[in-house]
Amino acid sequence: MSYLDETLITLEARLIAQRRILARLVAEMPPERREALLAWIAEREVMHDGQEDPGAVPDATDTLPLSIADEFRRIAALARRHRRNAA
Repeated sequence: MSYLDETLITLEARLIAQRRILARLVAEMPPERREALLAWIAEREVMHDGQEDPGAVPDATDTLPLSIADEFRRIAALARRHRRNAA
């Protein structure tokens, strides 16, 4: 395995661990604060790029904002799952 492959795997593992911790923290918040934070996250789950063509293929400049929106979505989904399991 190359150094780059190892680095990418390490970064992905760290991101997953941080996502799980953040989701658990959100799930454990008092309900009113949790819902406010989840609403804030929901506003960021979808990148508003102004594209009129739903079939448009994102280019390199779209990668970072799309990845950020996807990460918000993943954290919120995991937090909701933790909350349902705790109930």
